[in-house]
Amino acid sequence: MQFIDKAKIFIKSGNGGDGCAAFHREKYVQKGGPSGGDGGRGGDLIFVADPRLTTLYEFKFQQHYRAENGQPGAGEMKTGRDGEDLLISVPVGTVVRDVESGSVIADMSEQGKERQVLRGGRGGKGNARFATPTRQAPRFAQNGQKTRERQVELELKTIADVGLIGLPSVGKSTILSVLTSARPKIAAYHFTTLSPNLGVASHRDSRFVLADIPGLIEGAAQGAGLGHDFLRHIERTRLLVHVLDISGSEGRDPIADYETIQAELRAFSPKLAALPQIVAANKTDLPDAAEHLDRLKAALPDIPVFGVSAATTKGFTQLLDAVTRRLAELPPVLVYEEAELELGYYYERGFSIRRLDSGAFMVEGGDVERLLATTDPDDDLSMRRFQQHLVKYGIIKALREKGAKEGDEIVLGEWEFDFVE
Repeated sequence: MQFIDKAKIFIKSGNGGDGCAAFHREKYVQKGGPSGGDGGRGGDLIFVADPRLTTLYEFKFQQHYRAENGQPGAGEMKTGRDGEDLLISVPVGTVVRDVESGSVIADMSEQGKERQVLRGGRGGKGNARFATPTRQAPRFAQNGQKTRERQVELELKTIADVGLIGLPSVGKSTILSVLTSARPKIAAYHFTTLSPNLGVASHRDSRFVLADIPGLIEGAAQGAGLGHDFLRHIERTRLLVHVLDISGSEGRDPIADYETIQAELRAFSPKLAALPQIVAANKTDLPDAAEHLDRLKAALPDIPVFGVSAATTKGFTQLLDAVTRRLAELPPVLVYEEAELELGYYYERGFSIRRLDSGAFMVEGGDVERLLATTDPDDDLSMRRFQQHLVKYGIIKALREKGAKEGDEIVLGEWEFDFVE
């Protein structure tokens, strides 16, 4: 399966079901009262962190996710069924961002975590809810709350305590296989590793997660090789183990290799370059390794350097001792602060007034949409309620302040009427 760690999708919670306008019907009862039931609530949209998933591959083929709508109400005071919640499973470590605001709305940093990001729309009230001593037979009901579709970006950021970084073919995957039970693909050519590999290491009384981060070469921060795609997986790590080929094979200079990777970290993010580091000088079993190791230690007096050999599994006890000591001093894995998503219901409170070229006054906004959705133009009581709410919401007062006078044309949605003082 292709490894994909970034995707954009559209999400939407369910609309609320419409309320019902109905009247009680029974033999010998000629004028039964209002009996319309409420609409059901729309389904919520929830993200779930699933440890069985390792890639965002499935989101490449499906971009739209919508929870079920609530069912409309019915006569005899029957409430509509609530819509089913929609659970979207993502890999552990997935960060969900709202594209419009750029805010992190979910950080799926723990196995089994559930995060509700969109709440279903409220069901509309049936006409039985609008009955009063003076309005005993309302013929109108309330529409359900309509929810808005949002676009979000999913970004998989590997959850690991230690990130193994370095140029291709320096032995990161081999070291991961030596220290953990992970079995990454290993071969003698560049870019064998095409996705982050995770493993759990145990040393003395400590356990921690290691990640082999692939694809760092010169120019990685600008998109060269695989580095631009995978540098994000280092962002959560607490400690970096920089793996170098200390033998100088393929004409490499370990010191130059170290500086190359540091430059890429600084170019991508100063925070990455500031992470604490330990150097694992690999391939000490090869000729010329001892000379290069002495030079490296002299060049990096402030960085712990440990000579190891993944091929012979030697030198790792001292390296692991240093890693566990350092981890004990560091804060836990980074978890992003989650923002609450503005739900963006169509019936948001408020209204605005603008003058059309024809001279008419156009009134728009959630208050207007809510009024139009709950008003029956053929019912006198409903229209009386409509007029009362125009005053209650301040629309009449605002029209006067905008200069509306007796006889001026007022437009609300598809409705047009004359302004009357």
